[in-house]
Amino acid sequence: MTEFMQKALNIAKTSGKDLPIGAIIVKNGEIIASACNEQEKRNDITAHAEILAIREAEKKLQNWRLNGCTMYVTLEPCPMCAWAILRSRIDNLVFGAYDTVYGAFSTLPELIKMSNSTLKIKGGIMESECRQILEDYFKELR
Repeated sequence: MTEFMQKALNIAKTSGKDLPIGAIIVKNGEIIASACNEQEKRNDITAHAEILAIREAEKKLQNWRLNGCTMYVTLEPCPMCAWAILRSRIDNLVFGAYDTVYGAFSTLPELIKMSNSTLKIKGGIMESECRQILEDYFKELR
């Protein structure tokens, strides 16, 4: 689990001017998609790491249904990304740092019920490392 989270962290570090969040999608032990945030780069509010990784996985599998996949992401997904994760039928979500303001799964638990999903969620994996990259980003901004 930490091996894949480390890879997501490494991807987050490539985000340039964007908020450093990395996401990977794994199927059968193989990384099939990876992305970092690219909102600034693409001038696109939907260019979150999770959404971009889902799009890449859909393309690779030639299917929008991502059954049998696990997503690793360095920060708890926002509501937009959470809904995409739920609707894409990803089986497992593993995230690093909790987002106490926008984190959908810790603040909006009813999303899972609304979607009729069986998504399994594990948060806090490599949490301090995932939080540190965000803190460093905001220190540089100031």
